[in-house]
Amino acid sequence: MQPLSLTLKGFRGIRDGLGRDVLTLDFERMADGAELVAIVGANGRGKTTVMDNMHPYLTMPSRAGAAGPGGFSYYDHVCLPENEKDLIWAHDGRSYRSQVVVRLNGRRKTEAFLFVLADDGAWKPVKLDDGTVSDGKVDTYTRCVDAICGSADTFFTSVFSAQGKRQLSAYRNAEIKTLLADLLGQEEIRALGQKAAETARLLKTGLAAIRQEQASLDEEAQRIEGERRPLDGAQARVAPSLAARQAAQAAQESARIRHAQVVAEREQAQGVEARRRQLQGECQAVIQAGKEAIEALLAQDRGEQQRLERLEQRIVQRVGQERNRRQVLQNQRRHCLTLLAGAEAVRRGERRLPLAERVLSLRSAQVGTWREHVQRLTQCQSTERMAQQKLSGIEREAGQAVLKAEELARRFGLTGEVPCAGTDLQGQCKLLGDAREAQALMPSAEGTIQRLGREKSTVQKELDALREQHQALAAAPQALARAEHRAERARARASRFTLLAAQAGEMARARATLAEIDQELTELGTAPGPDAAADQPVETPEEAAERQQIGAARQAIAYQHEQQAKHYRATLDRLKQALAALPAPYDEQRLIDAQTRMEQAAQSVTAAEQAHLNAVRDAETLGVLMQQATALAGRHARVASRIAQVETELGNWNLFAKCMSNDGLIALAIDDAGPALSALANDLLLACYGPRFTVSIQTLVETGKGEQKEGFDILVHDGESGESKSVGLMSGGERVWINECLIRAVALYLAQHTGRRYGALFSDEADGPLDPERKRMFMAMKREVLRLGDYQREFFVSQTPELTAMADAVIDMDLHREPHQVPTGA
Repeated sequence: MQPLSLTLKGFRGIRDGLGRDVLTLDFERMADGAELVAIVGANGRGKTTVMDNMHPYLTMPSRAGAAGPGGFSYYDHVCLPENEKDLIWAHDGRSYRSQVVVRLNGRRKTEAFLFVLADDGAWKPVKLDDGTVSDGKVDTYTRCVDAICGSADTFFTSVFSAQGKRQLSAYRNAEIKTLLADLLGQEEIRALGQKAAETARLLKTGLAAIRQEQASLDEEAQRIEGERRPLDGAQARVAPSLAARQAAQAAQESARIRHAQVVAEREQAQGVEARRRQLQGECQAVIQAGKEAIEALLAQDRGEQQRLERLEQRIVQRVGQERNRRQVLQNQRRHCLTLLAGAEAVRRGERRLPLAERVLSLRSAQVGTWREHVQRLTQCQSTERMAQQKLSGIEREAGQAVLKAEELARRFGLTGEVPCAGTDLQGQCKLLGDAREAQALMPSAEGTIQRLGREKSTVQKELDALREQHQALAAAPQALARAEHRAERARARASRFTLLAAQAGEMARARATLAEIDQELTELGTAPGPDAAADQPVETPEEAAERQQIGAARQAIAYQHEQQAKHYRATLDRLKQALAALPAPYDEQRLIDAQTRMEQAAQSVTAAEQAHLNAVRDAETLGVLMQQATALAGRHARVASRIAQVETELGNWNLFAKCMSNDGLIALAIDDAGPALSALANDLLLACYGPRFTVSIQTLVETGKGEQKEGFDILVHDGESGESKSVGLMSGGERVWINECLIRAVALYLAQHTGRRYGALFSDEADGPLDPERKRMFMAMKREVLRLGDYQREFFVSQTPELTAMADAVIDMDLHREPHQVPTGA
């Protein structure tokens, strides 16, 4: 297997290390003609991510938590909604293309496609000899890759040294034997062993079923014995049960004859009973007809009573409605009178409203005038404060100017007191120079004092004028308050008159409503007035006529009720006299007793017949159970024979499965291959590290009791000390190069003996624990492996500059990062 190009899209290791979502590497161009190809770059640049994807298997071995399915998932190492790995590789002279698509958008899904380059230059899905086609499913892809390149365990153990992978010395016995069996091509033997084990398992399952059948036969035998035991003596009970049945049948015949005699006597009395039933039926019919006639008359009377009640309810309802209407009208009349009581005040408000509005207008004008005076007073006060502040400033400035003039006069007065005045030194005297400077400044200071005096006089005049104006406007706030108070009173008076005037329309409506109410009260027969009362209502002529009609109808119903009662009473008396003249009724108890004796006899016959049938059935059942017991004994013997035969076959197949397992022929093959693997590993150790260490592979280990058992251990012989010890007891660096020699020996064994050849080797930072001298030997070992195994090249990752410098080609990951990517420390 030789990688040609790789494209990774959406892998976290590439994005975090290079700052890009897509990375494409053309190994065919970068490693053209090179045997050792180094992948270099600072820590975190994605070197391991690239190395882990340079093979077609669906795993990243340095990231896998455990071997086998479920030990690795792409979803933890990708970041885009749709991520892709596109690897083009060659194997056995053909080019293949692996496309793995990992989707995170919504439901997680992984699709894997494997294509082969056809003769026409097109990529076509791989199809195996057994019909398996790479259709995008993970399982079909895995089967296709395993068929082309072999199992993943063999690949990652022999030619791919992943970062952090387990050393061979850490493998358990079963794991190393499974691996070596795969390396030695013992799949067919192992498949036979698995088939034999499966056959033994099926035989064991069948044996359990046969034993279960034997148990069921035992249970059936116990059941038959349990059913047979209560049937002992069934043949002797048949004759007595037959005699008892015949006696019961004779008693039944006697009871049947007596019942027939009683029935004949009863038929003779049936004519009298028929006449009795006829007369009783007529009595019932007369009673029923009388009840129905009287009930009809009572229903008519109840209807008239309900009619009278409805009449009373209508009268009461009419009277109540008139009373309620009269009460409503009286309340409305009182409300109208209450409103009309204020008519004089409303008329007065209408007359006074225009005058009140004029007074309000005048008072509002006075308020506006005094408001303007108050505003002028406020402005005057503000201007007066500003003039006062300006006057204070002028006085402060004048005081400072006077002080400055006095200071200049004092300094000028020193002119006559200075001793050097009039001498040659007067030009150099600082006091005399200062006095002359003060003489020059004195006119300016006096001018400033005069100017400030004039400004003060002007400001003083303005201030006096403002004070006179302030005094003239001092009474404006009080006058404004009085004007506002009088205006508010005028506004309240005008508002009151407005409300009264607005009630004029309501007064007119009240007068009209009052006239309508008085007219309606007159129509109801009630005089209008506060103390008016309604007369007691009387029935209308229609109501009186209806009451009289109801009374006549009820009297007619009462007369009919009396006549009907007399008629039905006379008819009923006549029928009772006819019933009394008939003979006494037949005694039914005689027939009942005869029927009871006949039924008891029939039950006795039934019981006797059942007892006879039970005795016959028990005798027949006993015979059947004896036959079943005989047949069951024969079946039990045949099942025991089958169990013995299956147990014999099970032992044979278990032995055959043991022979075909890892501890049988495969163990013998491993024993045969052990010296060859040891020789290859020792050749590599001798060529690269000298004659000090040699290794041997042990497939039998000694137990604590001194016995030999199947196992696996790598024994290292030290030529300097002459001692031999397990590789697990050696130092870390020694274990590294011995383990790498063993792994490469496995790869060489594959290439030389099984025909399974890979075009490239892979190694990820396997030289970490080695010292500088051993690292150089490590590189020599790599070239020796390439020579012995006829490999095309090896890709390796190393952080040692000396080793990368010894490579034939270098793939620098730092050259592929984005320009804005911040450099990562080594």
